[in-house]
Amino acid sequence: MTGPLVAVDVGGSGLRLRTGAGTPGPVLTAPGARVGAGGIDVPALVSDARALLASADARSDAPSGATDPARPDVLVWSMRGLLFLADRAEVMRTVAEGLGARRTVVVSDAVAGLVGATGRVAPGAVVAAGTGAVAFGTDFDRQWRRVDGWGHVLGDAGSAATLGMAGLRAALRAHDGLPDGSPVLLAAATDLLGPPEGWPRLVMTTPDAPERLAAVAPLVTEAAAHDPVALALCTRSGTDLADALLRAAEGLEQPALAATGGLLAAAPVAAALEARLAERGAHRSPARGGALDGALLLARHLRDTGALPEHPAYLLVG
Repeated sequence: MTGPLVAVDVGGSGLRLRTGAGTPGPVLTAPGARVGAGGIDVPALVSDARALLASADARSDAPSGATDPARPDVLVWSMRGLLFLADRAEVMRTVAEGLGARRTVVVSDAVAGLVGATGRVAPGAVVAAGTGAVAFGTDFDRQWRRVDGWGHVLGDAGSAATLGMAGLRAALRAHDGLPDGSPVLLAAATDLLGPPEGWPRLVMTTPDAPERLAAVAPLVTEAAAHDPVALALCTRSGTDLADALLRAAEGLEQPALAATGGLLAAAPVAAALEARLAERGAHRSPARGGALDGALLLARHLRDTGALPEHPAYLLVG
């Protein structure tokens, strides 16, 4: 083999690409997933990735004497929302034809995130706690289990959006003089969002409602140091995240456990997660990386071993 390894991770906030055979190259970025009437515009994303690949100094990773150093040996395309696409085989065809790698892998970002967090292609589980929340566990053989990730209206328990929503509910209970309200959160949320009468429109009718709710989460985590209502909400978030992680890992033999996402920087959330794991006799290891790192590790695994375990919903190899 003569060409580079290429990792691509497509998320809502952007498309990221990295090349590498030895030392990884710089992370290159483009706009994230665009959704139209027909769903995610995969051809547009492939076009963006092709432009980034053309701009990368891929030849620096190729050994001397390579006859076609710019053509990737292995390209791993990690994609948010892959599970919900009706025709994953079409995604594979579009990526393979558009980027021209010798071997192409299309993988859910849940799988790439697990590999990146644990640093290995082996049994494990990870929970990701950002604006949304989802857990995933697999033995890369028979068990492939996703937990939650249903969005802030139906699920995403423990996420920043859900925590923000709970904080606003507690604030409004204080506004209405009901039990279990938080005057502290009412004051903080009013400073951030304006009068409560405008909150329903902001968090229910705008396209960026999850992000607006997630922006409230720091108010809750900061208030937890002196407001028992806010502390209880943070504890619930951490506990929910731990429960999702444990369920994702259920049935796996000696799984590596990890947790990722910005919400875990909040001490009360992380402490509750750790406490719940300890109750169940489990512990997590520090996350080593993210989905882009996992995609590159998967590319190396395929290059070095010649195979990757496939799954029709989570991991396709071409």
